[in-house]
Order: sequence, then C-alpha cells, then structure tokens
Amino acid sequence: MAYRRRRAILSVLIAAVSTAVVGVLLAVAVTGAPGWDRVKSSFLDWNVAEDALPEILHGLLLNLELLVFCAVGALLLGLVVAILRTLRGPVAFPVRALATGYTYTFRGVPLIIVLYVMTLGVPGLRLQGMPSTLVLGGVALVITYGAYLAEVFRAGIESIHPSQIAAARSLGLTYRQAMRHVVLPQAVRRVAPPLLNDTVALQKDVGLVSLAGPIDAVRAAQIQVAETYNFTPYIVAGVLFVLLALPLIGVTDWVTLRAARRQGARG
Repeated sequence: MAYRRRRAILSVLIAAVSTAVVGVLLAVAVTGAPGWDRVKSSFLDWNVAEDALPEILHGLLLNLELLVFCAVGALLLGLVVAILRTLRGPVAFPVRALATGYTYTFRGVPLIIVLYVMTLGVPGLRLQGMPSTLVLGGVALVITYGAYLAEVFRAGIESIHPSQIAAARSLGLTYRQAMRHVVLPQAVRRVAPPLLNDTVALQKDVGLVSLAGPIDAVRAAQIQVAETYNFTPYIVAGVLFVLLALPLIGVTDWVTLRAARRQGARG
C-alpha cells in the first residue's frame, strides 16, 4: 500500500514538472516569434477587453437563456421522434416514415441554412402573430438538434434486449408502460454521455443566433470590434464560451467514465 502511494505521488510530480517545462517552452516560443507584438495588440489588448467585457457578459445571458430552452426542447423532440421511429406494426408505418424523413433531412441540412430560412425567410411571409427572430432562431436550433438527439435516443432504445419488453408484457404491462418503466430508463442511462456531448455542441451553436440580429455575446463582440477596430472582443467572447462549457464538459467526462466503469464491472 505504501509502495503504491509513493508511486502515485512520484507520477504526479513527474507529470507536474513535465507540464511546467512544456508550458514554459511554448510560452517562450510564442512570445519570441516574429510578429508577436502585432498579434498581442490586435487580439490580446487588455484595455479593450476590459471595456468590452460588460457588454459581452450581458449578451451571454441571452445565450444562456436560449441554451436552456433549446436544450429542453431538443431533448423532448428527440425523445418523441425516437419513440415514433421504434413503433412496430404496419399501421404505424406512416408515422415511422415521417419520423425517419425528419431525422434524415435535418441531420443533412446545415444548421446555418435552417437558421437563415427560419429567421430571414419565415418573417418575410408577414403572417399575423409572427414570433420574434430570437424565438424563430431557437426553433431552428431545436428542430436541428432534435434530429441528432432522436438518433441517440433510438440507439439507446434499440440497445435494450427485446426479452425485457417481452418479460414486462408477460407481467401485465402494456407496451406503453413497458417503454416508460423498463426500456426508457435504461436507454437514457446508456446514452447519457452522447446526449451531454450534443448539449455541449448546442451550447456553442446558440451563438449562431447572432446572424439573425439578436445581441448575444457574439453580436456584442462584433459591435465592439467595429467600434475599436480590434479583435480582442472576439477572444473575450470565445473565452467566456469555453468557461461556460467547462462544467458541462466535466460532467460529460464523469458520466462517461462512470458508465465505462459500470460496464467493466459487469464484464
């Protein structure tokens, strides 16, 4: 036990020293490269960053609100579509066909095209009761990511052995009850890591809603760049998005590691 502890401490020390050495070498190489002063003044101006930070943070709140609503909407839509694609019987064929067509279409169409159609094309119809471009942009994100999440959910549902549904039906449960109480809990647990990964991707793509005009973090950074002719606000916005994603990435890695350990223990 003491030997293993010493080996663990030694490994940590070696990793820390090697990381410090590599970091110093990289810092020296970057700061000593020709043109570093121009790069620093154009992309890493501290004064410009301080001036732009309040506006970008205010815009980031819009991204956070949009992320929450789009994530919930995409998860619900993906789950419903996945269940529709797993329905059995010839009567359900039209529903399966529609769900399949939806997933094929929106997994193939670039998100930016869906955003342009929803936020620029749909308002051009001038229909009564038309929602704002922010809502339409959120709808574009939901229907696009819903297609990806539907395939993730479907993979999880189909990974459950049919014998479990048969056993549930033999106990008197209906097909709907078997899906709700037996299949879906296991399926969601199995596909939790890819679901979280898609949520991380959605967290980044909510910034694309700025193409429609709403002043989020990306649009606020763009305005600051236009005023200062300096690209530091873009770096500030990028850093804020990374900091926003870190907790979710950490949870994703933890869930993935836990699932791997559980599967290894079963094996």
